[in-house]
Amino acid sequence: MWMMTQTWRDLLFLHWPVDPAKIRYYVPAELELDLYDNQAWVGIVLFKAKGTRPRFLPPIPGSANFLEVNVRTYVKYKNRSGVYFFSLDADSKMAVEIASFANFLPYRKAKMALRKKPNKILFKSRTVEKAMPSEKISLKYSISEEQAVSTNLEQWLTERYCLWTKPGQHLLRLDIEHDSWKLKYIKGRIIENTMAPYLGINFSNKSPMAHYADMKNVSFYPPIIEK
Repeated sequence: MWMMTQTWRDLLFLHWPVDPAKIRYYVPAELELDLYDNQAWVGIVLFKAKGTRPRFLPPIPGSANFLEVNVRTYVKYKNRSGVYFFSLDADSKMAVEIASFANFLPYRKAKMALRKKPNKILFKSRTVEKAMPSEKISLKYSISEEQAVSTNLEQWLTERYCLWTKPGQHLLRLDIEHDSWKLKYIKGRIIENTMAPYLGINFSNKSPMAHYADMKNVSFYPPIIEK
């Protein structure tokens, strides 16, 4: 039975292939890196969350609607594939406090803006955590009218229905549920990207694979302790 629901709007996937050795240290030892043609992938995902609420309850004021940027990679545990987050940033203080309680997920507070004009979007984000270097991303893009071709790699990158986190000694899995993605391509440019500097990856060296989705309704299930 799902425990929380929200709607993702104006969601943008940005993906880069990376050397698995670059990120292995930052992923819990229990998790195997999920590789495609012997390459790991790092994704930066930007979106607007709307209508966030627990099951049977109304939205919690101050945490229902917010912008988010997360940095993630792809992992496996006992042959099940999913997502591991290096960081998740949001512009709602309440949402950050709830999601990061007891270090459950690595949420951070950020200042963000999303401006949408006909077929054109500007998104920018800057972390504002104390005693931590600021991480930034900003970009402008327009959306293709045609649906993206669903290749094996595109499905592998986006059709992920669980995540793992390790806030303490135990590895936890959260399952999510939503319809399959209907993606579009974009045209645009990344103005600035200093996300995840600890990974030692220069994201400006290569243009990412980029995909856009208008909207997705998502349900989250209670965490499960992996054994």
